[in-house]
Amino acid sequence: MSVDNRPARAIVFAYHDVGVRCLRVLLDAGVEVPLVVTHADAAGETIWFRSVAALAAEHGLRCVHPADPHDPALLAAAQAAEPDFLFSFYYRQMLKRDWLQLPRRGAYNMHGSLLPHYRGRAPVNWAVIHGERETGATLHRMNEKPDNGAIVDQFAVPILSDDTAHEVFGKVTVAAEIVLARSLPGLLDGSALEWTQDLSQGRYFGGRRPEDGRIPPDANARQIHDLVRALAPPYPCAFLHIGGKRFFIERTLPAPPRADAPGSGLRLLSDGFTLWLIAADGGALRVLAARRDGDSIALNARGFIALFPSRWIAADAD
Repeated sequence: MSVDNRPARAIVFAYHDVGVRCLRVLLDAGVEVPLVVTHADAAGETIWFRSVAALAAEHGLRCVHPADPHDPALLAAAQAAEPDFLFSFYYRQMLKRDWLQLPRRGAYNMHGSLLPHYRGRAPVNWAVIHGERETGATLHRMNEKPDNGAIVDQFAVPILSDDTAHEVFGKVTVAAEIVLARSLPGLLDGSALEWTQDLSQGRYFGGRRPEDGRIPPDANARQIHDLVRALAPPYPCAFLHIGGKRFFIERTLPAPPRADAPGSGLRLLSDGFTLWLIAADGGALRVLAARRDGDSIALNARGFIALFPSRWIAADAD
């Protein structure tokens, strides 16, 4: 409840699956949501996640998707709603001081890592790239620095050695729902405790671009496998270049080294039955799914031989 015995009121900035599930937690708890701010889906982006706008429409909530969330008219409308809280659930833009100081009882963000680790953007993908064995979701107070404020609660989930980032994100979505559902009563009645982050225990990571998915020619097999699963569909995939042509590697599995693998450096090999990716250190990965850029048909062991009769080919060095 709010201080004047009316139901607590929250402005919600939300997007993606985490946004959908956390908005549902608020509604289930009876929190009034006079305004939902989300994003218009970006042209060209693969939309594999659920829609906050659709959920808001189902519940008759006012929902807007401004290009600039700091529009004065939007701020004025939010101020008129007299919110107790502001929540940000996977909203993609930083909110400035005017928004953070607007709610009477604080602004809170749900982040997809175990803060202070993996502050910043794409935390799930970065955690998988670095071979982490766990991650999670953290609810924290917002300030003007990203993922910097005091922690309310967090929940850990495991990362299995062959999990893709998409699979891990599903776990993080559930973790976010758990964290908010068990923290919300304390936020509403004022009993929630917060603790300051030790920022020296983690670091900030920036966003990722499709071009960042190129497999380093000197990476070992484990590093390549982690990159591939971090960028597996629906994300832009890891890739290598052969003869100037891009080949996407969508799924791999580690395997014992192949003593019969010719050549050196990063290379692809077909034995007629299985497609292999051989790392510069000689480590081997079974390629479970691959395709050539521009082709909708999967690239398999036989298709590779049709392209490269020698049965193996080295990746371009640069």
